[in-house]
Formats: sequence, structure tokens, C-alpha cells
Amino acid sequence: MPRRRPGQIRDGVPGSHRTTGAGPVIDGLSSRALSEIIRLERTRNYLQPGDVSAAVGLWKNYVHQPERALWHDYEWGNVHWYCCGNPLEARALLDAVMQALSPRSARELRKIVSRSDVV
Repeated sequence: MPRRRPGQIRDGVPGSHRTTGAGPVIDGLSSRALSEIIRLERTRNYLQPGDVSAAVGLWKNYVHQPERALWHDYEWGNVHWYCCGNPLEARALLDAVMQALSPRSARELRKIVSRSDVV
């Protein structure tokens, strides 16, 4: 019988560092803030794992659109929001998360979101 490589054995062990369920990745946040976001996503009933990073990405993509597209969405809405997510709801979710975080982590997240708000 052939011998299994150690890496193959470690891949199957729960709690190993090689698990595929990686946490959220938001550029510019410290590991402390990311761990606090993970804890919030697990403990709050209005959040699911990955919601905050998805909301940050959705908001960044939305505000980088041309101004005419933003104005059109403001007046009439967008039919793609039903399938792809509403960026205005994502921004409201980010506000709620910033209120729930510690002051230090909220400051880091607010700095990232404010960069997108200025654009």
C-alpha cells in the first residue's frame, strides 16, 4: 500500500491552517479588526459570514461608476440589485457594523469606507 504524504493527511484534519473556509479579506484592516468582524458575523442574527467584506466590495464597485449611472440609479433604482445586491443597503449595513465594533476597529473600517465615499 502506498504511503500518504503528510500534507494530504493535514488537509483532512479539522482546525488545520490549510482549511479552505478563509475569513473575510478587506484591504487596510488589521488582523484585530478582521477577527472582530468575524466574531460579529457569527454572533449577530442580521449578519452571515462574509457579509461585511461583500458589502465593502459592493459599495466600492458602486461608487466607482460614472456619475450619470449613479444619478440614474438614485432616481429609478436598478433591476440588477435584486440578484446582485443593493449597494445602498450594503452601505447601511456597514454603518450598523461600525456602530457594533469597538472604537479602534470602527475607526479602521470607517477610514476604508470614507475613501470610497469621497470618490
